[in-house]
Amino acid sequence: MINYFQSLTGLELIFLVIGFTGQALFASRFIFQWIYSEKKGESYIPIIFWYLSIFGGIGLLTYAIFRKDPVIILGQSFGIFIYLRNLYLIYNKKNEKNIKSN
Repeated sequence: MINYFQSLTGLELIFLVIGFTGQALFASRFIFQWIYSEKKGESYIPIIFWYLSIFGGIGLLTYAIFRKDPVIILGQSFGIFIYLRNLYLIYNKKNEKNIKSN
């Protein structure tokens, strides 16, 4: 394993860090979802879930583009669109509630 890291260029190391950071953010979204659900006593998806999905997805997409991996590029591109759409729907609904209450 040490030989692998020593064989990487500086640029490859940077993108490896980006990829691992993206994966960590992406995976952590489930931890936050679990904690919020436990607190509420029911299944619940907090807004931070969508932000972690977006930023984790962007990190993974960046790494996939560097690696020229079409499978991950397509999957993350589609996912990021869905996560952004969910945030749009959440904020749009909140704005509608605020307008109706005023």
